[in-house]
Amino acid sequence: MQAFRNCSFCAGGNLLKGRTDFLLARRNMAALRLSAACVQLLKDKATVLCSSSLHQRLMRMPKVSRSSAVAFSVTSGLCAVPFTQQGENLSHESLIRRASCLVTDSANTYLSQTTLALVDALTQYAKALHTLIALQKRYITSIGKLTPAEEDRIWQVIIGQRVEVGDRHDECNRFESNWINAIHICELSAEAAYNSGAEHARTATQTNLQVAQSKVEEVRKISKDAEKKLAETKAEEIQRMAEYASSIDKPDMENVPEAYLRED
Repeated sequence: MQAFRNCSFCAGGNLLKGRTDFLLARRNMAALRLSAACVQLLKDKATVLCSSSLHQRLMRMPKVSRSSAVAFSVTSGLCAVPFTQQGENLSHESLIRRASCLVTDSANTYLSQTTLALVDALTQYAKALHTLIALQKRYITSIGKLTPAEEDRIWQVIIGQRVEVGDRHDECNRFESNWINAIHICELSAEAAYNSGAEHARTATQTNLQVAQSKVEEVRKISKDAEKKLAETKAEEIQRMAEYASSIDKPDMENVPEAYLRED
């Protein structure tokens, strides 16, 4: 009887132990499935982050470089960005339009620099002309009142100023040639922008052309007025020298400085 009870107790213990092992196994399997689900979730998040990071980097890349990057991502299959999303920006028409905008920007920069150089050259030329006019007027009022040495000094200054006027005039011609080339380039770039559909670039270039031409004409008018005044001063100088020459005796003509007899 005692042996029977011992066997029953052993059997019950074995049964309880088996049931416990079964429960432990089920709990382990649940934990394993939970771990697998967490790993899969982390992988999905990593893929999304990778795709988002690449997309942001592609958005910061230049358009032309972006096209090769997109093509690479599509073929490789790594964090790919759908090509159809960027198809419109990578079309031939879009690239030509962007290139025409770059051309107009460069043309406008060239026009601005040449306009500034020409305006400055014309301004300095006008200043040199006014200085020469003042010197010649001073010479006219002093005819017959100066010693030969004083007359020679004045004429040295006048001759030096005439040389500067000539240099300034040559500088104006040189910069004007560059400015005319810039005008032609801007006109061509505006036409190219219009043909490619970049209407805003064409409008901006045409506005810059009008401003540049207006500014140059304004300063050119000042220099033209100075040239006109210089011509009037020279005519006055010739008349004054003729009057002085007729007012002295012929024997004294030999003592008249050569400067009085010039018709520069």
